[in-house]
Amino acid sequence: MKSVVLPAPIHYELLMQLLERHTLKALDQHPGQRQQLHDLLATLRKASVQQECLEEECRRAGFTIEYRWSIHQTELPAHLS
Repeated sequence: MKSVVLPAPIHYELLMQLLERHTLKALDQHPGQRQQLHDLLATLRKASVQQECLEEECRRAGFTIEYRWSIHQTELPAHLS
């Protein structure tokens, strides 16, 4: 069975939480940048949902999903496989 390499879903969640918890506070008095941040968060949410759709389509096509935690990782850690 072929596998498809994708980023681990936690990558999206980590970015969104970092931006919501820390960056958002720093932009309280800057509406232009705050709007850009909201746009970025919306884009990340869409990307996460789009990846979920891709995963489902790949599974239906007979692929397995192989999540990567790093661009340097060549295979999954033993405890995750």
